[in-house]
Formats: sequence, structure tokens, C-alpha cells
Amino acid sequence: MVSRDAWIAVYMMTDEYRGTIYTGVTGQFFTRIGQHREGVMPGFTRKYALKRLVWFEIHDLMTAAIQRETSIKRWPRQWKINLIERDNPRWDDLYASTFEWTPVPRQV
Repeated sequence: MVSRDAWIAVYMMTDEYRGTIYTGVTGQFFTRIGQHREGVMPGFTRKYALKRLVWFEIHDLMTAAIQRETSIKRWPRQWKINLIERDNPRWDDLYASTFEWTPVPRQV
């Protein structure tokens, strides 16, 4: 089993229900999401105060995660909303719940 912080993930952050959406990829899930939430890294998520984790997907390989992130970033906004709302219709902040979650990597 991979350590929790070594999760490879594609994720989406926002500021509010159906607000601005940021799509990212990381090989250190908890560290990176924590950085977004605390606003310690300069960039888009800090500028727009995107602190709510509304969607994420765990991967076995960084190459697959990067391909998925690149694909999602090309999608129209409505497709991203549909993806979020498929599993998280209220756009709840999922960060706290991930501490109790066991990842099942997406099969490519």
C-alpha cells in the first residue's frame, strides 16, 4: 500500500458551488491540497481563493494522471461540472473525508 501522501491524483478545487474550477495533478495529494487550502503557493488557486476540494481521482502512474488532467483541462466547463456532480452533487469539500478513504486507482 502506498503512503497516503504519495497518492497520485487528478483533482478539482473551487471556491463555491459552481464557482471557479481549477484542475490539477499531483504525486503528493495531501501536501498539495493542503497548500491550496492554506494559500501558500502563488498562482491561480491562491488568486481566486480556491480552497474546496470537490473532485479527485487516484491513479497508479503519474503519466496516466497527467494525460487525464490534460484531457479534463480541454473539456468545456459543463463537462467538468457534470463530472463533479456525478459523485458530489452538492459540491461538498471532500478534503476531510479523504483521511478515512482507501484509494482505488483508476484503471486506464
